[in-house]
Amino acid sequence: MASVSLPAISIPRYRTRTRALARSQTTLSSRMPSLKSLGHRAVSGRCRDWNLNVIRAGSPDVKREAEAMIPPYNVLITGSTKGIGYALAREFLKAGDNVLLCSRSAERVESTTQNLRKEFGEQRVWGTVCDVREGKDVKALVAFARKTLGYIDIWINNAGSNAYSFKPLAETSDEDLMEVVTTNTLGLMICCREAINMMLNQPRGGHIFNIDGAGSDGRPTPRFAAYGATKRSVVHLTKSLQAELQMQEVKNVVVHNLSPGMVTTDLLMSGATTKQAKFFINILAEPPDVVAASLVPSIRSIPSSQSKKPKYIRFLTGFKAYSQIFSVKKTITYVVFLFLFTYATPNLLTAQV
Repeated sequence: MASVSLPAISIPRYRTRTRALARSQTTLSSRMPSLKSLGHRAVSGRCRDWNLNVIRAGSPDVKREAEAMIPPYNVLITGSTKGIGYALAREFLKAGDNVLLCSRSAERVESTTQNLRKEFGEQRVWGTVCDVREGKDVKALVAFARKTLGYIDIWINNAGSNAYSFKPLAETSDEDLMEVVTTNTLGLMICCREAINMMLNQPRGGHIFNIDGAGSDGRPTPRFAAYGATKRSVVHLTKSLQAELQMQEVKNVVVHNLSPGMVTTDLLMSGATTKQAKFFINILAEPPDVVAASLVPSIRSIPSSQSKKPKYIRFLTGFKAYSQIFSVKKTITYVVFLFLFTYATPNLLTAQV
């Protein structure tokens, strides 16, 4: 077999060329950014611009983080010229907050605003007429709030009605039914809608509190069935709004429930016509100022703690109600026993002797 001679390969020369090639590649890489880095920068730039554009548009589909809420708070309370609404307003003012009052009655708004201004100062109390059943009125309320206070931290939906009517549903007039349903249900929905839209565009966000009432726990409310049905819907509406905000990843607006329990207002006392009703009112009902003094610190603790979790704040819990009822029964039993032991027993012994 013939031999084939192969060209000799110089190892040192091969290594030198390899090193030179590696150096040239390194130099080229250092002078030119990689496609990966270019792509990352381009995508990052697009994401940043896109996010800014979406936030400016105010879309609820973008996750928002609220600024820290620091007191004093700006508080709006519907139906706040009397009863528990008025008592809540005074407690917030005593705590150092600013309050916006509203009611259907222009006369009551004017007198209540002036009285509270005399007590707490001209620049801390504002009032305007608003019928929560009318969308245009609630929109005007929001505009008035922005003009006077700039923003609202706490919005309390307190306005409610039972048309001062306590009778079976079969005997209730069309006018009374419309009054109850449009105020307690439609009015609440309109207020929640406008409050959420207002607070979505506030850097501080906001907290909405929907006040429940008799019937909200599902128990029957004979003689004011329409009122009880509307208050049952308050709890459902609040839960639905909480779910909607969670779905949209909204973090700066929170909807809560607020339960004042039995408050000795004109609304409650107008229905106390039976012995049973008077018994429970005497045991369980509290004056508005007592209830408000308990609720307001609990309400204010939510924004002050920067909490974003929905709460159900109750004044009259089931345990508290049963405790008060059994306490009264024990007191009555003790008084009866004391009477019998002190007066009846000696008389019986004397009669036997």
